[in-house]
Amino acid sequence: MENRKFPIGPFVIQDSYSSDELAQLITVIETSPAQYRQVVENLSSADLAKTYREGSWTVQQLVHHVADIQLLHFLRMKKALTEPDYAEATQIDMNAWAATADATTAPVEDSLLLFEGVHRRYAHLAKSLDEKELAINYTHPIRKIQINQAQALAMSAWHVQHHLAHIKLALSLA
Repeated sequence: MENRKFPIGPFVIQDSYSSDELAQLITVIETSPAQYRQVVENLSSADLAKTYREGSWTVQQLVHHVADIQLLHFLRMKKALTEPDYAEATQIDMNAWAATADATTAPVEDSLLLFEGVHRRYAHLAKSLDEKELAINYTHPIRKIQINQAQALAMSAWHVQHHLAHIKLALSLA
């Protein structure tokens, strides 16, 4: 069951990331929306209702969740860069968000468009960060850690890969 919960393994934070590692993370951020589109854009309603394990979110909810959380990751980065007193990561109730009408019934195309747009901006911003900006940190209250912008990029890249693996499991593509 653990391999279904964390099909690519749990997120492991590093103390630091090399410039090559950061470039790879940004590449994941740049390319992941196209990967999602390729997998989900022509799915039937029955496919969108599939889950990767008992009690998990549906494929449809996963697509909407990823767009929501990636927007949140971008927002956190912008807040950390622009608000000197940004000390704690903005949080949401993910399960509540996944249960709203837009997450359960809206076309996945809506979230694919959001995901594509946010990630274009997110990658552009991430590429512009210098060492000082990458070092800006805040507390992540759920994970109970201090996280800097480089680590946040790593978490974000892991997040999109993690849920794409869930979708592939649900669709038996893994």
